[in-house]
Amino acid sequence: MIVGCLALNSSFEPLTMVPLRRALRLVIDGKAEIVEADREALVRSERLALPRPVVIRLTKFIHVPRRFRRQVTNTFLFARDHYTCQYCARSSAQLRPRESLTRDHVVPLSRGGLNSWTNVVTACSSCNTRKSNHLPDECGMHLAHAPIEPHFVHLSWAVRRLTPAQAKYIRMFYGANVLHQIEALEHRGRQLA
Repeated sequence: MIVGCLALNSSFEPLTMVPLRRALRLVIDGKAEIVEADREALVRSERLALPRPVVIRLTKFIHVPRRFRRQVTNTFLFARDHYTCQYCARSSAQLRPRESLTRDHVVPLSRGGLNSWTNVVTACSSCNTRKSNHLPDECGMHLAHAPIEPHFVHLSWAVRRLTPAQAKYIRMFYGANVLHQIEALEHRGRQLA
């Protein structure tokens, strides 16, 4: 089942996934064209029958800022950190029943830390409780990886399930390496579901 439709900029740059209804509206209004479609599944209205779009391309170029900032959400944070505690290196699958993944502020908010990509990491609830409002060095804890702001492409696609036709455009625009990273995140997300 196709969950959404990949929307490309007029330059073929992947922008986002849009719901089917939004994709159809863009096509009907002439703001987008269908690039790839599921020809076996038609979408019908009283006067129109269109193949179900899988990939659409906008007819006018939309400027996307280079420093595209995404809010820090647990979904994207856990995906960035590969669903692994950055202190004890246990994955979510290895946590005990009452433990869960949480957001930890390396420099606690109570000590002037910010809720920014470079100050938050994924931590299991045990490590987060142990660290409390201390700096990691103060309680003998060390980060597996320094927190960094991820590239917006990784965030945009970290929790999406791409069809092969949609993946082709990610590979074409950003390269096979980015596609492999996204597929690895998708695979981890399915294992946890």
